[in-house]
Amino acid sequence: MDARPDNPDAMLVELLHEVLDPELPISLVDLGLIYGARLEGEVAHVDLTFTATACPCMEFIREDVRDRLELESWIDAVEIREVWDPPWTRDRISERGRRRLRTLGVGV
Repeated sequence: MDARPDNPDAMLVELLHEVLDPELPISLVDLGLIYGARLEGEVAHVDLTFTATACPCMEFIREDVRDRLELESWIDAVEIREVWDPPWTRDRISERGRRRLRTLGVGV
């Protein structure tokens, strides 16, 4: 995308649907790991959590979020804030995410 979208915050969430969990082919948004995304100037701010404080994929996920968002010409930088409150639970998984997990044979 070349120009800044009319609703950049919503577009950030749409772009984050493309970022998949490293262990399961499901988006971070559908897993409920994205707590918020907003654009301030040309800086994307992403509030992100993990399924556990000792998640082995934390750095991969941070890198994937940055890499995807920095592809956009209207984003100059990405700031990630880790959010632990409220804690992540399976209740945060979207219905689309639940359907995807069921097709993979994962019960939710």
